[in-house]
Amino acid sequence: MTGFLDTSMVVRYLVRDVPEIAEQAAEVIDSDEDLWIIGAVLAEAGYVMRSVYLLQREMIIDHLMALLSKRNIDCHGLDKGLVLQGLLMCRPSGRISVADAMIWAAARSSGHNLVYTFDERFPREGITVRTGP
Repeated sequence: MTGFLDTSMVVRYLVRDVPEIAEQAAEVIDSDEDLWIIGAVLAEAGYVMRSVYLLQREMIIDHLMALLSKRNIDCHGLDKGLVLQGLLMCRPSGRISVADAMIWAAARSSGHNLVYTFDERFPREGITVRTGP
């Protein structure tokens, strides 16, 4: 069976602040079951770990990358390699959010490579960034 991971499952697994719940999350995530994760969950998990748990950016990115490196986890609708590449852009940068990295990965995964944004700091590697037509 293949299932989708929700943000609460991902955060509890990575943060392990409530041991009983973290153990339940580990039973799912560390199993042999094929699991999907969507970009929104990665972005939300990154936000929660930063704003609620006050984890440093590098640690958040390392946690998310370790999760995605598991054999049984794949990115639904996104190229996993591009998601990892997007996360790598976030790690040293205070300007690229996990959400922007997921939008970047979605643009690259789609093959259209175009993002419309007013964000001057949006990552531009391999894509075209525009503010209008």
